[in-house]
Amino acid sequence: MSDKYEIAYLAGGCFWCTEAIFQNVDGVTEVVSGYSGGHLANPTYEDVCTGMTGHAETVKVTYDPEIIKFKEILEIFFHTHDPTTVNRQGADVGPQYRSAIFYTNEEQRNIAREYIRELSASGDFKKPIVTSVEEFTNFYPSEGYHRNYYVKNPDSPYCQYVIAPKVQKFMKKFKPLLKK
Repeated sequence: MSDKYEIAYLAGGCFWCTEAIFQNVDGVTEVVSGYSGGHLANPTYEDVCTGMTGHAETVKVTYDPEIIKFKEILEIFFHTHDPTTVNRQGADVGPQYRSAIFYTNEEQRNIAREYIRELSASGDFKKPIVTSVEEFTNFYPSEGYHRNYYVKNPDSPYCQYVIAPKVQKFMKKFKPLLKK
């Protein structure tokens, strides 16, 4: 990876949804689904699904900060999942589906906390934002069958009824930030 790129680790419920959105963002060079924030080394999907490992389904977003800023990444993140539900996104329930930002440096931490304050004051969300801002400790890539799930399985019911509407909403709201 080039020194010019930066990485954001974001947990917004199902990593399939978050991955599908960020794959369309201009300046994003790679999106990898995986697991962060837990205590078990090299967890499997089955381990994480127990809710006992402390991991959240997370995406590793590699991006060029000359094209897109961390705050813009956060704006997309907050407006493409529900940051007001504890350990839940839609029908997905458990600590592995929590909303979290895993910061890799103090600048990311400060930007994330300030953006949450701004959003909270804006009234964009009717309920309090519960997204945690956690220090990055680890990231384990998911099993291969989870990666690029939406791209590989566009006709599956989950993709059609859950992911596709989120991607369409994202593309409409964030048109200027789409890959050309």
